[in-house]
Amino acid sequence: MFRVALVMHSSAMLYEAAIASEIFGVDRSDLSPNGEWYDFMVCTADGLPHPWLPDAPTTSYAAIADADSVIVPSTEDLDGQPDAELIEVLRVAHGRGVRIASLCTGSYVLAAAGILDGRAATTHWMHVADLARRYPQVDVRADVIYTDEGDVLTSAGKTAALDLCIHLVHRDLGASAANGIARRLVVPAHRGGEQAQVVRPPTEPRSADGLAPTLEWARTRLDQPLTVREMAGHANLSTRQLARRMHAELQAGPLDWLHQQRVVRAQELLERTDASVEQIAASCGMGTATTLRRHFHRTVGVTPTAYRATFRLG
Repeated sequence: MFRVALVMHSSAMLYEAAIASEIFGVDRSDLSPNGEWYDFMVCTADGLPHPWLPDAPTTSYAAIADADSVIVPSTEDLDGQPDAELIEVLRVAHGRGVRIASLCTGSYVLAAAGILDGRAATTHWMHVADLARRYPQVDVRADVIYTDEGDVLTSAGKTAALDLCIHLVHRDLGASAANGIARRLVVPAHRGGEQAQVVRPPTEPRSADGLAPTLEWARTRLDQPLTVREMAGHANLSTRQLARRMHAELQAGPLDWLHQQRVVRAQELLERTDASVEQIAASCGMGTATTLRRHFHRTVGVTPTAYRATFRLG
């Protein structure tokens, strides 16, 4: 079971703290491949329950160093100096290999602790220039919704914090758990951190339902050869119009989106079925096992067999 510590520092903001509590503090063990969920605790300066989370198990900052993951929510006081005790405990935890993630302007706390030095990081788009000016040793990224450097992660503003938390579930418990919790919360499925923070308005007017019907239609046909022309025809758009709409609404072209969906389908089948790699390749439209292995490794970073060994549902 993963021990997650939510740091309720003196200037923490409610929205991001609530997101972390909802993801990690609510038992959703039915979604987990091992039947377990997170061991969640709140860490405050005095060790007393926080009024926003009065029923959550609460302890002092000292427990941060013994957690598996630490979540630092946004701060509303960008000019203030974070609590010296908190900074020291975060440094100790980082030195021990504890995974530390900041949500929105929580990146200022991590930067003050020196944890972001020499790393890629992000924050709310309104503050990226200020963060870069204050901490020139940090590689501040304005064009992503979150960064993942393995043991240090940062998210952009507000709802991007939810994307990062779901990403952590994906890392820990697999695609099925991450997509399952997204469905429970009625939000889009797991999104990659490389997507842009600020989405330009679409060049074509949106229909009442957007592209949702066509995307769902395509998802039900991933085992078949699908062309951009066929998708455009279903959406009553030209291929160029479809490409513009998908880039505007999803930050991905039609072929990239199809590839992503096929990899996600392969992940789910590897987790939930005993089908062979050859059968899964056919079911998700990859054709051959060789093609699936190549694309899967390029996208996920491991082979299908290694992924199944880690995330296979019991």
